[in-house]
Amino acid sequence: MELLSKMNTSKKDPVHPAHYGGHDNPYEVAWQLGFCLGNAVKYISRAGKKGDRKEYLQKASWYLQKALWYLQREIKK
Repeated sequence: MELLSKMNTSKKDPVHPAHYGGHDNPYEVAWQLGFCLGNAVKYISRAGKKGDRKEYLQKASWYLQKALWYLQREIKK
């Protein structure tokens, strides 16, 4: 426990470094997108960098379609 309290008060916290900022920092990804939208963002950001661009955009599209499907189910309830 002592180690954790020292880490949390340290200026060089490896888990939450200062450059993460807070709610006003555009580099902090705390959007609470959920699984499908989070994966869509992940595949969009990887498109063209890791593997075939078209394949990754298709994966992102699949997750967006799945998110819409879940949303439509919620609306019907």
